[in-house]
Amino acid sequence: MVRTKDPAVRSLLIDRAAQMLAARQPVTLRSLVAGTGVSTMAVYTYFDGMDGLWTAMRQEGFTRLAAHLAAVAPSKDPVRDLAALGAAYLSNALASPDLYQVMFDAGFELEDATAADDTLHCLVRAVERATDVGRFRDDVDPLELATQSWTVGHGLASLVVTGPLPRQSLDHGVPLLTALFTSAGDDPDQCRRSVERGWRPDL
Repeated sequence: MVRTKDPAVRSLLIDRAAQMLAARQPVTLRSLVAGTGVSTMAVYTYFDGMDGLWTAMRQEGFTRLAAHLAAVAPSKDPVRDLAALGAAYLSNALASPDLYQVMFDAGFELEDATAADDTLHCLVRAVERATDVGRFRDDVDPLELATQSWTVGHGLASLVVTGPLPRQSLDHGVPLLTALFTSAGDDPDQCRRSVERGWRPDL
């Protein structure tokens, strides 16, 4: 009889390993499962061993990020949507801060290397929509502007999640994104209103 795998156990082990890494604690089979009620065999059942766990941790980070981005419903205002995607990125980082730090550790391979690209392309499509409706200039490179927007969100997330800046520093996202999108051709007043509507990372 084949036992059904419990996704809650998989998430538990991933989250615990991320917490231990963030706390700079050594992650071994025994230390990972200590106090969880899960046996060491679970690491093999769910990940085929510790190497598979490291890979799954990064992948899970991007899976959760993709879910946060997918929850942003497109509106008639693509600039608002760009800001909302940035806010969703931040919300994901705040919800799983330990896993967020592991996501960008290139020392661990991804199961699906396109996962990171797919999340960026959510922003690229929003930039393309903004250009199509005349908010951005036609000569704006969608990938470049999306990457710059991602950099704003990632920079704020990293500084807040790792502790140097307080959470209220996330408010800096509004003027930063307004300046970025205005440089791409958007009207300053309209841009700021759009960004303020979308930039709500605590939701």
